[in-house]
Parts: sequence; structure tokens; C-alpha cells
Amino acid sequence: MPHVVTQACCGDASCVYACPVNCIHPTPDEPDFGTAEMLYIDPTTCVDCGACVTACPVGAIVPGHRLTDEHHRFLAVNAAHYNPDEFDGEVRFPVDMGKRLPLAPVTTPTPLAAPPQHIAIVGSGPSAMYAADEFLRLPNVSVTVYERLSKPFGLARYGVAPDHTHTRAIMHLFDDIARHPRLKILLNCEIGRDVTLDQLRERHDAVLWAGGAPTDRPLNIPGTDATGFSSATALVGWYNDHPDFADREFDLTTDRVIVIGNGNVALDVARVLTGDADALARTSISRTALDAIGRRGIREVLVVARRGPRQAAFTLPELIGLVESDAHIIVDPADLDGLVAYNITDQLKLEQLREIAARGEQGDGPVIRFAFGLAPEEILTAGGKVTGVRFAKNAVAADGTATPTGETVDIDAGLVLSAIGYHGVPVPGLPFDEKRGVIPNDRGRVMDGDTPVPGVYVTGWIKRGPTGFIGTNKTDSVETIASWRADVEAAASATA
Repeated sequence: MPHVVTQACCGDASCVYACPVNCIHPTPDEPDFGTAEMLYIDPTTCVDCGACVTACPVGAIVPGHRLTDEHHRFLAVNAAHYNPDEFDGEVRFPVDMGKRLPLAPVTTPTPLAAPPQHIAIVGSGPSAMYAADEFLRLPNVSVTVYERLSKPFGLARYGVAPDHTHTRAIMHLFDDIARHPRLKILLNCEIGRDVTLDQLRERHDAVLWAGGAPTDRPLNIPGTDATGFSSATALVGWYNDHPDFADREFDLTTDRVIVIGNGNVALDVARVLTGDADALARTSISRTALDAIGRRGIREVLVVARRGPRQAAFTLPELIGLVESDAHIIVDPADLDGLVAYNITDQLKLEQLREIAARGEQGDGPVIRFAFGLAPEEILTAGGKVTGVRFAKNAVAADGTATPTGETVDIDAGLVLSAIGYHGVPVPGLPFDEKRGVIPNDRGRVMDGDTPVPGVYVTGWIKRGPTGFIGTNKTDSVETIASWRADVEAAASATA
């Protein structure tokens, strides 16, 4: 029985490099690696050696014969990825995959052809730690990480839902990296307050900015200044004990919470707000948040999107995780009528949604309800407090185009959360693309117009925008450090 990747996949490709038979795809060298929602194990090629199990930093890979009921449907997901034409809901492995692509390259870096380098990395989240690990593969490079918070690892610590314990296990890998003798992490050290960017550039041979996208895309409609409106990011920080949000207050006694947006963060928030308090108590959730959830009055969390189910922003693994949880989920079957999948991921998502729709109303606890084709127009308020949201109804075309119908609907709620994405913030002294929320760069080199900023590089969300998974930062950092290395060695050669 082949091994299977489950929803805990972080996508950092550690398993790809460990696999001796090239059975895990897409690899970082394949064009769809950057957009894939997860990695897949080819059941025909897998030899059950277990190398991938050892390599996976989040425990996402399981031998097929050891799958729990919770993860069993991932067997079909993996099979469907490799044999979509014959997939009909049954587990059916292909007989011949034809010509195989080359094995993913596993290389040992040659020593840096330059004098010893001391690098500053700003931030300690996943992109920073993967970058540090890549730098430290070179024996004449040392790294100092500057982190403004009292604990490291950024969104791996403060952004992953507390009940996603497998995903949070990525911090064990980062702990291993942090113990490297040529790596120093300075906590409670904020750039601009404790040290300036110019001072970093003077002290170090290069500066790598890995500060992420720490704020939210604004929801530019009236009423967002009312009590009871918040970003989902703030709620996530609150229940994960992020010091920036520890003092926030959220009214969970309301009957309904509306979450605007339906990406993975929206689903995380909905699942946590409706989750069983006893089960959450066994996680790392903030005790303040746990107490509030235990006293909640929430009957419904409404997850709203302006387009249709086919354009939903959540990933297939996240949806399967929700389906397999104890959450009570409701999807209107009418929202799925006539929808045709354009690819295997679409097909599998629609199958999950149709399974939810067929269940109907169930249980007495709070429910998560999906709503599609609704665009927020205004946060409704009374006395400075949120009372609901006015939505414009959209007609959604097959290509995903959303056209207002002219109709509106008001939906009551005491708490409204915006989950429409993250956005980077400007770094004093560096160029910034306000529209995209990134620092302009060429393969990680910071660019001021057409001119590289000497010795300054970027990685992670501040480089590419808030896309991908935790592990996406690994390949992203490899690209940036390749650019840095080319620059350093070219400079050394020119002065030799």
C-alpha cells in the first residue's frame, strides 16, 4: 500500500528530496509547484521505503495501511491526481505513468568563493528560518536574526490554528535550525526602535528582509470603524496569544458571526469559533480565548464570498480537514447546481461540497454556513456597534465573473470579521509597491527602479505577496540566496 500525503502538508518539498524513486509531485523544478495546493504521492511508483515519512517536518505522510478514518479520503485524492481520467470516486491506481521526469536534484553546495560573510535576517518566521538554514549550508557564513517579539517563528507560532497540531510541528524543524552554532537570534529587537536598517547594513555584509505581510487588506466599505468589526488576523492573533492582540476583546455572546472571505484563514476562524471547548483545551489556544469560547452564544458562523463555489479561496486539504472535523457545516445545494469542474482539484472540491450539502442540517451545536455570490456593501451599525452587513447579490458566471444583480440583502450579526487577505507594509529606507504590498525585487534582490539596492534582499510574503504555504518559503528563500551568492561571488572575483 503506497504512502499518502494528508492535509497537514506544508509543501516545503523535504519529502521530494528524500524520495529515492521520484514518486512525489510536483517537485520544485516542475511548473505547477508554486500553485499546487498540496503534494501528491504516485501510488504506482511509491516503494513504501518510508524516507518521506522521516523527512516530513509536520508528520503529514502516512503509510496507506495506517490511515485513520479522518485521513482515509486522501487515498482517493492522491489516486485521482495521477489518474484523473479514470477517477470516478473509487480508489483506482494507474497501471503505467509513462516516461518519468528526472529525480528532484539533491545537491551539496560548493563552498562560497568569497570572504566569510555575516548576514542579518529581519524576522524569524518560516521564510526567515528557511533562509537561515540555506545560508548555514555554507561553512563561511554566519547569521544573526532580529525578531521584535519575545518568541520566534512568526506565523508558524501565531498564525496556524491551535487545533492544527501537525502543522504547528514545523516549529520543531525551526528549533533545530535555531540551535546551529553559527546562528544567533536576538529577540525583543525591533528595527527602527532598537537598531536602524542603516546600522544593520553597516554591521553586516548583507541584510535579508523577511518581515512578511503583517497587516490586512483593507475592506473599504462604510462601518468598519464600529465596535464589533475586526480583521480575522486580529482574532487569530488573539486566540494564538500573539502579544499584539492579547488585549483585544471579541464578543462571542452574539448569535451570528459573519466572516467576509472564504480562504483558509476564514475556515480556520469558523472552525475554532464553533469548536468543542474541551477539545480546544488540549491545544495551545489562549486561555482567555478558550474561556470566551466556553461561554459563547454563537449559533452560526456565516462564511461569505462574493463569487461562487468554484472560485472558493480555500484549498482542498483545508476543506477536507473541515469536512472530517466535528464541525456542523451547511451548504445550500442550489449553490452547486450545474457546476462543472475544470480540473481534478475543482472536481474534488465540488465533491466535498456536495457531500456537505447532502448532509443538511444536523446536530444542536453552532453551525458553519457557506454563502456565495454576496459582496459586502456596508457594515450596519447602531450606536457605534455592529448589527450586521448589507450585501449586494451577485450573479456569478462560469468564468467566475461576479456581476451585481441590483438586489441587496441585510444579514444580522454582532461580530464581523474580514478575511480577504494580508498586505505588506513599507520599510523605511526601502522602495515599496503599495498596490501589491511588496518590496520590489528581482529574484530576491531589492530593486529601486532598475537599480539593485546593494546588499539588501527579501524573501517570503514581502517578496512575492501573501501566497502559498509555510513550505513555499523554502524554495522562495533558495532563489533569493542564489541571487545573493551570485552577487557576492561576482564582487569577490572583480576584486581578486
